Amino acid sequence: MSNIYHTKSVEELTFTDDGMFQAVMHEPEICTEVVERLLHIKVNHIDYPELEKSIAPYYSSKGIRLDVYIKDSDKVIDVEIQNYMMAAPGKRTRYYQSMVDIDSLMKGQDYSELKESYILFICKEDPFKDSNDKYYGLPCYTFQNICKENNAVKLDDKTKKVLYNASAYEQEKDKKIRNFLHYVYTNQTGEDDFSNRLAATVKKLIENDKFRNDYLAMNLHDRDITRMAKEAGAQEKAIEAARNLYANKVPKEIIAKSLNISMDKLEEILKKEA
Repeated sequence: MSNIYHTKSVEELTFTDDGMFQAVMHEPEICTEVVERLLHIKVNHIDYPELEKSIAPYYSSKGIRLDVYIKDSDKVIDVEIQNYMMAAPGKRTRYYQSMVDIDSLMKGQDYSELKESYILFICKEDPFKDSNDKYYGLPCYTFQNICKENNAVKLDDKTKKVLYNASAYEQEKDKKIRNFLHYVYTNQTGEDDFSNRLAATVKKLIENDKFRNDYLAMNLHDRDITRMAKEAGAQEKAIEAARNLYANKVPKEIIAKSLNISMDKLEEILKKEA
């Protein structure tokens, strides 16, 4: 799968695309079904999911933008979608966990009041390789803190990090999860009722004027655009990316920052296009 950034038209969007994923998961029933299916937990209450919630506790710290941030009565759940290879998955989930904890513990509260938390990544590709650069090929990777000297000793910090690898959907034993991962990886629903409901929701949103306007106006993940623009490499690719992003209403400031070019250079590129 190519990591080159391509700005999609609204009609091209699938469930896993930025904007669409957040909007579909903004449906409480769908959000609940995804979380319960993938984490094997019951969600008894959902505060309306926040789309791309930003957490930046200190002006000097690196903030994060969460895809879907859910607060249950006794749980905090961050759900992320990854369409491309994710750099440093361990350190990324570690940082997300720390920011979620800071956000969920109000000033003056005791550590014991921290809610149970889950960091859930739905990845199209395998996020883990061994020392020989070979993918492990598991459909799901679950991490919890245990004692290295005695696995019976649990740290019991009430945190869990779960990363799904949709490319290995055929290896997943749970039928409901297998069907969901199949849809994520192939965009084909098959006969799975839930996948068909997801696809129907995507279609409805594509035809919705408010969603179309919101998608065109949204600020894309500038950090990820920067990474993918660098991977594109050649100057021609950067020029093409600038024109595509501008055509899809991405602000000039974000385009210039993402492609590491000056505003004057960006204006020159866009002027030539005109």
